[in-house]
Amino acid sequence: MKCIVIGGVAAGTKAAAKILRQDRSAEVCIYTKSKEISYAGCGLPYYVGGGIASRDALIVNTPEKFSALTGAKVRTEMEAVSVDAAAKTVRFANGEETGYDKLIIATGAVPFVPDVAGTDLDGVFTMRTPDDAIGLRSYVEENNCKSAVVVGGGFIGLEIAENLMSRGLKVTVADMADQVMPNLFDTDMADYMRRQLQQRGMRIVTGAALEEILGEQKASGIRTSVGTFEGELVVLAIGIRPATGFLKDSGIEMNKGTIVVDKYQRTNLPDIYAAGDCAQVYNRITGKPQWSAMGSTANITGRCLAKNVTVGNTPYGGCLGTGVVKLAEDLNAGRTGLTEAQAKEAGFDPVTVTVATDDKAHYYPGAAGFVTKLIADKESHRLLGIQTVGAGAVDKMTDIAVTGISMGAKAEDFDTLDYSYAPPFSTAIHPFVQACTVLENKLAGELESFTPAEYAAGAARGYRVIDVQPAPSIPGAEWVDLSKVTGPMEGFAKDEKLLLVCTKGKRGYFLQNRLKAFGYTNTRVLEGGVSVNQVKVPRTEGKLSAAEIKRVKGLGCLQDKRFDDVFNVRVITRNGRITVEEHRAIAEAAEKFGSGEVTMTSRLTMEIQGVKYDHIDAVIEFLNGYGLLTGGTGSLVRPVVSCKGTTCQYGLIDTFDLSEKIHERFYLGYHGVTLPHKFKIAVGGCPNNCVKPDLNDLGIIGQRVPMIDYSKCRGCKNCQVEKNCPIKVAKVVDGKIQIDPKECNNCGRCKGRCPFGALEEYQNGYRVYIGGRWGKKVAHGKSLTKIFTSEEEVMNVVEKAILLFRDEGISGERFADTVERLGFDYVNEKLISGNIDKNAVLNKNVQGGATC
Repeated sequence: MKCIVIGGVAAGTKAAAKILRQDRSAEVCIYTKSKEISYAGCGLPYYVGGGIASRDALIVNTPEKFSALTGAKVRTEMEAVSVDAAAKTVRFANGEETGYDKLIIATGAVPFVPDVAGTDLDGVFTMRTPDDAIGLRSYVEENNCKSAVVVGGGFIGLEIAENLMSRGLKVTVADMADQVMPNLFDTDMADYMRRQLQQRGMRIVTGAALEEILGEQKASGIRTSVGTFEGELVVLAIGIRPATGFLKDSGIEMNKGTIVVDKYQRTNLPDIYAAGDCAQVYNRITGKPQWSAMGSTANITGRCLAKNVTVGNTPYGGCLGTGVVKLAEDLNAGRTGLTEAQAKEAGFDPVTVTVATDDKAHYYPGAAGFVTKLIADKESHRLLGIQTVGAGAVDKMTDIAVTGISMGAKAEDFDTLDYSYAPPFSTAIHPFVQACTVLENKLAGELESFTPAEYAAGAARGYRVIDVQPAPSIPGAEWVDLSKVTGPMEGFAKDEKLLLVCTKGKRGYFLQNRLKAFGYTNTRVLEGGVSVNQVKVPRTEGKLSAAEIKRVKGLGCLQDKRFDDVFNVRVITRNGRITVEEHRAIAEAAEKFGSGEVTMTSRLTMEIQGVKYDHIDAVIEFLNGYGLLTGGTGSLVRPVVSCKGTTCQYGLIDTFDLSEKIHERFYLGYHGVTLPHKFKIAVGGCPNNCVKPDLNDLGIIGQRVPMIDYSKCRGCKNCQVEKNCPIKVAKVVDGKIQIDPKECNNCGRCKGRCPFGALEEYQNGYRVYIGGRWGKKVAHGKSLTKIFTSEEEVMNVVEKAILLFRDEGISGERFADTVERLGFDYVNEKLISGNIDKNAVLNKNVQGGATC
């Protein structure tokens, strides 16, 4: 039996290898268009991010290795151009023709490149082959790219975006659909993912159809139906199309470019089979045709095909559209089965529930959570689909659902299954089972609730919002202490519409259970609570409470003292340097939500003036969409400020780069770490002190310490070094230039002044000041007794200072007070050579004392 396989990546190689294992007498030859076979297509984004270090790791098998391992012949760079089913031959682009007994088509798919201007520019990439990934990674490294635009918000687009962000690039994702992951996740779960990604710094723009890629020789961004977006490179992850153009006149039945096959992978023509991304499969639940362009489907169908060619009767069971994706270092998503929308379209009457659970024992280090949406048929309780998002093992949640759906399981069938449990891995009742029991309660009418989608659509309008969290935190809601609800609640009518909201939904259900027992008839629980939903309570007339003003101040919104409900929203600029696009976004936000005015603060942040209280959430979400954060208040590390020492004629260090690193590690990285008071950091490029580093809790100043070569000093009467010293501490004494190290500010202005080369060498470094502050009580910081010579040393001493302040500071006192109380010598020694137990300090309970 002579088997010809066209295509050599997943389905083709899987089929070829299995055929030869089943029938060693078979003659199998793979013809592939590319130079390589069997590469890790699903691993390409992780090569871009650096998680996969080398190109070689992407190549699962070379042609030579595959042939030796399986016995199949491999012909590379052989593009098939036609199939003659009657003659049983395949013709190739180089003119060769070969016959077959069995033909297997596994040509896969190719990236879709839209017909818009600019797709041929340098810096425009697709992501399908190892060369694509290698080219993208090399381009980022060689051009030192800082920003990128990814067109397409599906699996590949978001994987590429995540990996580019892991390399430090600022990433914008644009998709023409009105959500990310279209047709994969319902809009409510997609919106939750979008918000989570934007909180992590990824900008996502939906409803944005690509119209042009901008740039001259190199890509510089894109123009879409909703505006232009800048980026130093563009990745097109819009989708793929089956690579089946060469079959146009073959007589093989096609559907939208995919090859139609039966459950045995047979086409409509004798002895011709197809599998992988070029072939259509069918949905296991509905039985309807489906395209499943996934590596898993390609491998499974390739193996089934091989058995059908050799021994027969191995039907493919159908796909569920199963997929998992890493969205960020601490965020994953998984899905399988039908979405709610797809279930309705298929004729089911779906009931859904959205549940927030722990992913392992809550007390175990690293415990996080899942947000899980289950879809089931109302009448039969049959499980139809799952969508889950969380930091942990979403694949396990998804795979449990795959098994259950494939076996036709009902929600109740999972209740007593003996799933594995230990604190590092799961909860005593598995998170999947917890979601099923909530679904059962809803199906039985024991839980009456609004889904996140229903709440977002306004279903809770007219309901009185009850905050059931352990402590009140929902602005405008009425808080109820669950532990004290032992009878009818005073002030709440039994037929009143009550929306019960807690952190995840559990306490809301507990309260509903009690209230039903006391005769309340019109309560609803908000599924997922505030963990999933953006809960807003319409403000009634009257002044804002002091607690609410304090809460929004924590978001970076400071009250305009002239009005009760008007605020100035502080935008963090990451050291005072923002892009043109960010400028435009801030200006647009000021026009849309504020008075149209923007001011600068002394800390180089920008404030959007005149934002009404009711617009605060909207303006913050708008700014987050551009990767901009608000904040800069509270007993925390404050936004870092720096001068323009990077570009200034007097600058001795790269202040932009250093301050950016401090911002990332300590403003963002320590943002949940409460300190005794605010902690301000400034970076100055030279001793001119333009940003007043010595008036901050911690200040860093670039230094250039002169190293005099006395052998070259001639003791000139008209010494150019002495003449040009700006602070007059360089003096010729006894025929040699002398610079008092205690008086010299190490500005470096004497460099090159000696015509004989006595002052050409310097030690570059950083001076660190501690204990400065301005305000009601001004204090000038004092310099540590060491000149630091590396960024690593500086970063370490900054962290030590923050930890020391948290550990030994007293609530309400500034770091200047702490230094004065403990003594400068003690603090100096502690920061330069002492040890601080970071874990112990971070685990302390500290009360902040900042009032602004």
